[in-house]
Amino acid sequence: MRYLPHSEADRAAMLATIGVGSIDDLFSDIPANLRVHGLDLPHAAGELSVERTLGRLAAKNVPASTVPFFVGAGAYKHHVPATVDHLIQRSEFLTSYTPYQPEITQGTLQYLFEFQTQVAHLTGMEVANASMYDGSTATAEAVLMAHRVTRRKKAVLSGGLHPHYRAVVETTSAMASDLVEALPADPDAAEDILARIDAETSCVVVQSPSFYGHLIDLAPIAARAHEVGALLIAVVTEVVSLGLVESPGAQGADIVVGEGQSIGNALSFGGPYVGLFAARAKHVRQMPGRLCGETVDAEGRRGFVLTLSTREQHIRRDKATSNICTNSGLCALAFTIHMTLLGEAGLTRLARINHANAVKLAESLGELPGVTLLNDSFFNEFTLRLPDDAASVVEALAAKGILGGVPVSRLEPGNAALANLLLVASTEMNTDEDRAAFVAALKEVLA
Repeated sequence: MRYLPHSEADRAAMLATIGVGSIDDLFSDIPANLRVHGLDLPHAAGELSVERTLGRLAAKNVPASTVPFFVGAGAYKHHVPATVDHLIQRSEFLTSYTPYQPEITQGTLQYLFEFQTQVAHLTGMEVANASMYDGSTATAEAVLMAHRVTRRKKAVLSGGLHPHYRAVVETTSAMASDLVEALPADPDAAEDILARIDAETSCVVVQSPSFYGHLIDLAPIAARAHEVGALLIAVVTEVVSLGLVESPGAQGADIVVGEGQSIGNALSFGGPYVGLFAARAKHVRQMPGRLCGETVDAEGRRGFVLTLSTREQHIRRDKATSNICTNSGLCALAFTIHMTLLGEAGLTRLARINHANAVKLAESLGELPGVTLLNDSFFNEFTLRLPDDAASVVEALAAKGILGGVPVSRLEPGNAALANLLLVASTEMNTDEDRAAFVAALKEVLA
């Protein structure tokens, strides 16, 4: 009981309050065949034995770098220079964790300031914060921010928004008693989102490139939103696309959020990642999270401080804009270093390589019998309609040593109309040999 202070009566009271009969009931949504009923673990083992056991278990995974890899859907395999890992470990950045005391955290504050500058330039916005946990929570926070700015409570979500992002927005909005109008999944980019925007709308949330890879013209959506006093929230899950695609800010977005994993950060089985958040300067005091600023010290030397931090740890809770407790500091640092190494020209070249690789692959796959490419325009990810169930095809490709994409049904379960859709991403990591192997393997699987 030393580390488990709750008594049986305490636990019973908590379970009764939330309306369940037992702790097991909390896991009722997990299918029975996926639950682990007790772990057959030894009471003790030597370090060498544990390393060997864990090594054998790890060897059952298929690392993204060991096979032709075409998985995307919001997390992308890019090359991260060795320089990034070296620099993030330098003592200049290994200052104390909290940036509240600028006299001892100048390294932390400076790179966060530079991170903000990079994100603002990338997104075409006037101000950016010091990062969020990831793209999905940044999107939910953007919706809450739009409600504060407009004093309205209705958010319209495009059918091309990543399903995970949609779910996070819906959950957050439900807790805040806000209204979410989520359009149906839109693999063909045919939705009429303009017709959904009315005088009650607080914000419109549109992803470009969309979950299905379509490039969306944000300008008319922004114009319609502004006509009725609403805000356009633009979502970017593949930040490398901003090396070629016109920035959301230039297209009229009021808030831009996204996932920065593609720059400086590995896939890492899904995290930790780094959320991007930028907005118009006039809305800066409604932004969540932290914002670092530049100043001078008593001797006139350049310095950095935490300028805004409108979270509940710092100000009265009823005045807080967010309960986000921190920023993704290490991932933001990796992003900043990698972006600095690339520079504007390097990012543009990287984006061009990504797009060219994806176009080559899409053309080759689209020529296979029964395969249809759904995208007229895309960056480095596109959607295929297959003649067979996409999930089964992916499993068959994996058996041949090809990780051939993400079946849409995995993220949109229960929608039979999407069962044959496959998301495919191709980055600078894919070679001509990789693409040829994918095409050959898919041809065999579909034969």
